[in-house]
Amino acid sequence: MTEWITVPEAAELSGYHENHLRRLIRAGDIAAEKRGGHWWVDRKSVETYLAKAKKADDDRYGPKDRG
Repeated sequence: MTEWITVPEAAELSGYHENHLRRLIRAGDIAAEKRGGHWWVDRKSVETYLAKAKKADDDRYGPKDRG
């Protein structure tokens, strides 16, 4: 069963800015559905994307610290 989260929740989970997540959605890099004008993101898709980003040699693709 798919666990749907909002873009702000996905931003909190990933460390990515909400606008960046929307770009990833439009690019098809993470799964999402638009309902009532708001994007709902597949949590597993975000986690999979993060795991892939952490393995990348290019640090630009990893989540940023918000500290």
